[in-house]
Amino acid sequence: MFEQLQETITRQISAFLSQQEIPAAPIDWKWIPFAGQWGIATSFFQAASLEARQGSHIPVGERAQQIATQVAEHLGTPEGISKVEAVRGYLNLTFSPSSFARQVIETVQREGLLFGKGQLTGKRIMVEYSQPNTHKAFHVGHLRNVVLGSAVCNILEWAGNEVIRANYIGDIGLHVIKWLWCYLKYHNGEQPPEDRVRWIGEIYVQASRYYEEDPAVEPEVRALFARWDRRDPDIVSLWEKTRQWSLEAFEQIYQLLGVHFDRFYFESDVEDSGKEIVRTLIKKGLACDERPEGSVYIPLDEFSGTKDKYRVLVILRSDGTSLYATKDLSLAIQKFEEYQLDQSIYIVDVRQSLYLQQIFKTLELLGYSWAKQCYHLAYEIVTLPGNVTIASRDGAVVLLEDLVAEATSRALEIVQTKNPEISQQQQLAVAHAVALGAIRYSMLSRDSSKVVTFDWDAALDFNGQAAPYIQYAAVRANSILRKAGEIPAKWQVPSELQPVEITLIDLISRVPQEIQKSARDIKPLVLSTHVYELARAFNDFYNQCPVLQADPEVRGFRLQLVAASRQAIRNLLSILGIETPDIM
Repeated sequence: MFEQLQETITRQISAFLSQQEIPAAPIDWKWIPFAGQWGIATSFFQAASLEARQGSHIPVGERAQQIATQVAEHLGTPEGISKVEAVRGYLNLTFSPSSFARQVIETVQREGLLFGKGQLTGKRIMVEYSQPNTHKAFHVGHLRNVVLGSAVCNILEWAGNEVIRANYIGDIGLHVIKWLWCYLKYHNGEQPPEDRVRWIGEIYVQASRYYEEDPAVEPEVRALFARWDRRDPDIVSLWEKTRQWSLEAFEQIYQLLGVHFDRFYFESDVEDSGKEIVRTLIKKGLACDERPEGSVYIPLDEFSGTKDKYRVLVILRSDGTSLYATKDLSLAIQKFEEYQLDQSIYIVDVRQSLYLQQIFKTLELLGYSWAKQCYHLAYEIVTLPGNVTIASRDGAVVLLEDLVAEATSRALEIVQTKNPEISQQQQLAVAHAVALGAIRYSMLSRDSSKVVTFDWDAALDFNGQAAPYIQYAAVRANSILRKAGEIPAKWQVPSELQPVEITLIDLISRVPQEIQKSARDIKPLVLSTHVYELARAFNDFYNQCPVLQADPEVRGFRLQLVAASRQAIRNLLSILGIETPDIM
């Protein structure tokens, strides 16, 4: 925003400095902290420093103030600027409130659904998230990962980056063999019902129970594992068929949550290449091979010159079978070779922090310079208080679809009370949007490093920091605009703006920079906080400033401000993966 005005003033300053034979230095504008008015500032310390190097004997601070004063006198008061002043070596430009307000509203009006989207950076970033295991239920434990990962992808994309959404599926291992054993023994020939997620999860729970309780089961499972290792055609065929059932169940969940992926990786695809990397590590003297009595491991602290920082990473079992590390090393290399990435972000829970640091350090020891571009975004768990736990039939896990169903049911009760006149179909659609929004926002409105305790009253609060409150602000704006009919094409900013109008305009103007900050810090909390502040400011404006009944000279402006507020809130919620209903 205000790029044109900044560029014009920058050219004028550069030309003046050249005329005065003052050394050229980059003119870098910074926003002045908002205090009821808007402004930008730049300093002349660098130019003064260059003069000092050329022989000037005037102290740098004093000379910077002299240059700032000269520039201020030269500029006068440009159109759209209410005040120009030189302060301690800085040139401060204060925008005219009316010009600023018009510029903000016209920018939102012009950019619409793309308001806040940044210029292309040329950076390619992969975000790996979700990472479920096949042959297991998709439960609430997976929820924060998916919500956080999809929001991070959207934020990075809106900031101007090319984003590749990746999902690394755990499709091999003991958990799979246990499931196959249970299926062959107790469910052979069964086809999955419509509720695949629950059915798959129930078989896994059954398999785990037998495995733990009956000593005779483990040898049978191990024998089946041996057949898998030999790639017995019957077992491989069953694995392929049942894996597909899991993938189809996952897709149902992803569609429910409104997320998609550009690239799927599978553990089974990187097992052999991972073992080849282990051989390379041994050959280079980076790994210690103590088979058959011991494992293959890397003494990372020894190679890094550290103590108890990276410790020891085991990369192959004593029997030669692979571990997570075996495959993660191969996957990381494949990612960068396949996509020429500028950054690879792993959305993985905080308990894996040491492990991922070990993986990144091993890649560095292997000579991959891009290892430093691997980033672990750690997150804490989600807990459900005892009074809201939703148990599946076996009581083992809380299924994600159960949580969504319960949230939708609770939201429907609220929607029916608030808006009984709309159709049942509309009520259900609104309740679904409110429910998913409540779940998502409760995950994103806390720092990822903090434990989230999901609470129904807080998540579905129409009067506090929750998605329904924010959604309702946009719906209220929608209602005003619907009642107003056509928004006047010609409008003027009032000569005096109300404090609540100034606050609202400021928060709208900051949307682009908040998106950039959220992307730079890889922190959705930045946006979830800003959209709440924006909704709260809009509600203050709504309660204090008449719109439809306003005097004609301000009515058009306020309708434009309502429209800009609605667009800004909708855009931010969309980035967070939250739908904004038209009515609630």
